[in-house]
Amino acid sequence: METTSVLLQSRTIPFGFNLKCNQIVSCRHFNKQFQSKGFYSHQSLKPIQNPLSFSLLPSPLHKTRTQFFSPLKCSFSDIPSSDSPNPLLKPFKNLSFDSVKSSLSELTPIKIVKWATIVSLGIAATKWTVNLAFSPFFWMYFSWSWLFWPWFVAIALAVYGLYCFRKHSIGEASIVEQLAIVTSVFAWLTLVPPAYFNGYLEGWPFVFFFVYHYFFFFNVSVRKRLYGDYYARPHDPKWDVNPPKWYRLLFCVGVMVGHWLAAFEAPELHRIPGGWSNVGVWVLIVVTLLMQYNSTLYLAKYSEKVVVPTAVVQFGPYRWVRHPVYASTMLLFATYCLALRAPLSLMFVVAVCLMYYEQKAKLEEVLMVETFGESYLEYASKVRCKFIPFVY
Repeated sequence: METTSVLLQSRTIPFGFNLKCNQIVSCRHFNKQFQSKGFYSHQSLKPIQNPLSFSLLPSPLHKTRTQFFSPLKCSFSDIPSSDSPNPLLKPFKNLSFDSVKSSLSELTPIKIVKWATIVSLGIAATKWTVNLAFSPFFWMYFSWSWLFWPWFVAIALAVYGLYCFRKHSIGEASIVEQLAIVTSVFAWLTLVPPAYFNGYLEGWPFVFFFVYHYFFFFNVSVRKRLYGDYYARPHDPKWDVNPPKWYRLLFCVGVMVGHWLAAFEAPELHRIPGGWSNVGVWVLIVVTLLMQYNSTLYLAKYSEKVVVPTAVVQFGPYRWVRHPVYASTMLLFATYCLALRAPLSLMFVVAVCLMYYEQKAKLEEVLMVETFGESYLEYASKVRCKFIPFVY
């Protein structure tokens, strides 16, 4: 069997091809059929004995020149190949009447009911979605920020939150379950009250639902920044300063009542003005978040394990008030009432917070004086405001 070397000229790199008969190869754009029987380098020109078959292999014309191309393995054929199966038809490859018959014979009444229910629910959901998407009433009277309030979701969220809180009280709650506790509480503070009195949700309740999450997770984010995870470290329990349980319970009830009063006092959600009239509310939200974050960060930098202080912090918001974390919490609740245009509820919430945080601040300051002595007394004499600037 003879081989033939074909010379191809190129402006960049000349190279040659060895042609030899054996196997069928196919390149679709040439629409020819050839057979090839292998490759080997050969640089002499000889006549092609079988013009219908040859193989392509680039061989360098000069031994000193670098070979830039790998050996070509192409084949040409007019006959369409059936070796590459269609992936869409693969599931039906082994389908036959006998297989269908055996599958149907294995069906039980329970399976029939199950699949009939699934198909019915799918059809109903598709029909409901299509009707809603093409409903002019939906597109004309409801924007994407409007939502009819489903009570069963609120109740289910509350029940699950209580279940997670029980696990948290015995130290068995996971991070997801702790997040569920916080989410259920914030939903019943910011979403459920206005939804109950309006029948739908729009605007500020949604905003404050996410702002509350962001606000109360600052201490967790600071712990992540310092230690690389979200878990609290063991510390001296004397720094877990809290008033009695009944006092804390009254505070929680007061805050919840204040949010419900705000929703009751506020006008209907669609009557709350928008635009530039809410610039002050947005400014207060930004100030609240910055105050909370900076207070937590400065306190954590001068504390051991984010809880036990190692020095008297006099930087950031601590230059103006002695308890900026509590002040930012009161400002957050007050901003929520301002956004809903509920001034009476604002005064009620601020009064509840002042009574609770005043008691808690006294306990903390006694402990700070015991720990740092004159340095804290000097700081307290310099910064006389506890929560509200210019209010002694």
